Amino acid sequence: MTPRAPIRRRLAALGVGLAALAIGAPLHADERDHELARQALEQGQVLPLRTVLDKVEREQPGQVMKIEFERDDGRFVYKIRLLQKDGRMVRLKVDAVDGRVLSVQRREHESGSDAHPRR
Repeated sequence: MTPRAPIRRRLAALGVGLAALAIGAPLHADERDHELARQALEQGQVLPLRTVLDKVEREQPGQVMKIEFERDDGRFVYKIRLLQKDGRMVRLKVDAVDGRVLSVQRREHESGSDAHPRR
């Protein structure tokens, strides 16, 4: 399996979600994000997710765990959660218009903490 395989699966899932919207399925919270993203992309207001992910992968390597699309203070943004090789979780807020990373939040390891505490 290639490192891009999980991203491809997520993009495929996004495509399935968009297909469900096209046939008139009722919208839930995540589906509203998909519909908003689809409309903005069709109108040329935002970059395709693949373009944004390619840029993010070059600047902040890691495995994509979650992607959200929304309007934030009147701006379209992708909120991307990455798991880095060292185990840190990184949350990126990316401008969907130009792919610029607007903010980076890293959850640092706590010294002396263990993922599986001993009893």
